[in-house]
Amino acid sequence: MAENSKLSTVVLITGCTKGGIGFSLCEAFAERGCVVYATARRLEAMEGFSRSTIRTLTLDVNDGEGVKKTVEKVIEREGKIDILISNAGALCVGPVLDVAVEDAQNSFNTNYFATVRLAQAVIPHMAARKKGLVINVGSVSGEVPTPFVGHYAAAKAALHAVTEVLNMECRHLGVHVMLLLPGSVRSNIAKTGEASYSMPDNSLYKAFLEKILTRARTSQDRKSMPTDEFAMEVVNRALGAHPPTYLWLGGRTWQLWAMRSFLPRAAVLWLMWKIFVDSWRTLFRS
Repeated sequence: MAENSKLSTVVLITGCTKGGIGFSLCEAFAERGCVVYATARRLEAMEGFSRSTIRTLTLDVNDGEGVKKTVEKVIEREGKIDILISNAGALCVGPVLDVAVEDAQNSFNTNYFATVRLAQAVIPHMAARKKGLVINVGSVSGEVPTPFVGHYAAAKAALHAVTEVLNMECRHLGVHVMLLLPGSVRSNIAKTGEASYSMPDNSLYKAFLEKILTRARTSQDRKSMPTDEFAMEVVNRALGAHPPTYLWLGGRTWQLWAMRSFLPRAAVLWLMWKIFVDSWRTLFRS
């Protein structure tokens, strides 16, 4: 066990590819004196960390045995995991009718089932100590769905529901579960999602191709929140005396939260179509 394990907060984060939210979260936690275990499918994807207290491990969150071994390795080295951040995710771009069921299943595997798998591997260790924080990274799309990312929104909505249930079920274990809802935050997820999209030859949405691609990169416009600022705010809340149960954070997030909270659901969905398809995008520009 590392000498400073009993004093340092040990954090395990998934989806830490350089240029993404996870990478910045690692840097921000390490800056606050935490021992951070950064994971991604490829070690070379995480090159560039600036602090020696960030340790990198390969992990495919869809590999059940790999998740189990990674958690055991961290526990063996540090004796504990204080904070788990399930950040790994995959954008699934395209109209619901165009996306192959297998691709939709892959989206659910990464965005939903992988998070459950990690919770099942880590929370029992936290429960044994009656202490721990789990942060599941959802999306405002899971609360306010938009055209052309339906499967992603559905997977995140499922994640939101199970996170709320976990919060209820883990309270008596001494483990707090937080739902983090990023809005527009600068990261590489939009580039990955856009690059992976290919419109089928028989698509009923050929006239909407540019709208679909625009939706894929919406979160990366000039109103997006810089990733380092986002990460620092998350870390401040996570390491505070009373971490919140919900954290909406990012560019334009307050607008989406306000619509979700105060407008009829039908009005919100109608507005999403107008914004992303009928070019009412100026509504959010100021």
